[in-house]
Amino acid sequence: MKKLIVTLLAITAGVFVVNSQTGAPQQPVNQKTAEIKFDKETKDFGVIPQGVPASYTFIVTNTGKAPLIISNASASCGCVTPEWTKEVIKPGGKGYVKATYNAASPGQFMKTVTITSNAAGRESVTLTIKGEVKTALQGEAVPQKNN
Repeated sequence: MKKLIVTLLAITAGVFVVNSQTGAPQQPVNQKTAEIKFDKETKDFGVIPQGVPASYTFIVTNTGKAPLIISNASASCGCVTPEWTKEVIKPGGKGYVKATYNAASPGQFMKTVTITSNAAGRESVTLTIKGEVKTALQGEAVPQKNN
């Protein structure tokens, strides 16, 4: 009986060792991948006037060795409209993600745009725009700062 238990334990241990060696394949060191880098990931508009849309264009660079594809740019709310480079960004090339905030409601805001791409290790990147929308009082000008 002891021999049977020892044999079963040895087989079980062997199965665990074999399974641990057949995990997800490792990425070869010299495999070409796309890498994404932004000029900045947060834009503070400061004070902007109510009813005047504010836009900022984030510059994206492919610092990798394979083509970069931005497959989606998703805003955190309907008050932000994202636009982005739909074409493949070659290694060393540049593209853009533009975020436009409609500034309809007064008060502070912080909104995000989530970028989805084929970049190695950064398949999802969150860009942030923030600021404060002020209403203009009669005869008072609100300073405008869009870039």
